[in-house]
Amino acid sequence: MRILRPHTLPLRLVAGRSLAWRKSFSSSSRFSDKNRIYNSIRTPEELSTLLLLSASSNRPLITLWSASWCSMCAAVKPILRELIEDEGVGEAEGGIGYSEVELDSVLISDLGVKYMINSMPTLLAFSRQEAQLGTKLTRPENMKDKKFLRQWLETEVRGGSASASGASGSLFGGRFGR
Repeated sequence: MRILRPHTLPLRLVAGRSLAWRKSFSSSSRFSDKNRIYNSIRTPEELSTLLLLSASSNRPLITLWSASWCSMCAAVKPILRELIEDEGVGEAEGGIGYSEVELDSVLISDLGVKYMINSMPTLLAFSRQEAQLGTKLTRPENMKDKKFLRQWLETEVRGGSASASGASGSLFGGRFGR
């Protein structure tokens, strides 16, 4: 098990923020940007840490559940990164965090089972540490459609995941218990 510890770096100021230390979750975005792209998740503890970071910044966390052998996952990754990092989708609404969950990691445990990941690739958003199972994307043709993916990301960042899909945010999308 890998223990997450802050790495000591030389004290510098960037955009008014001290970089005396940095956690193992680095972001590719500049401090002035609202979107963050984090390192890949390989353990349940890493997902837990990113969920805490996204909740504390009131920024939804978008996760792409994939494996190294999945060719469709490899096709979807650059489209997502382009929308989030280059085009800044969601920054006007407050920003989003993004990370890939490596399901073929030996340390991932039963994380895929916990969040009902039954196909790859799968896009799952987390808002305030809660998985938005009602809006989980599992159809690769939708993930490869840049326009559809942009709309999905914008809906997730606005926090309208439950109302946008007709789901109540429950496990079964509000079909039971009404």
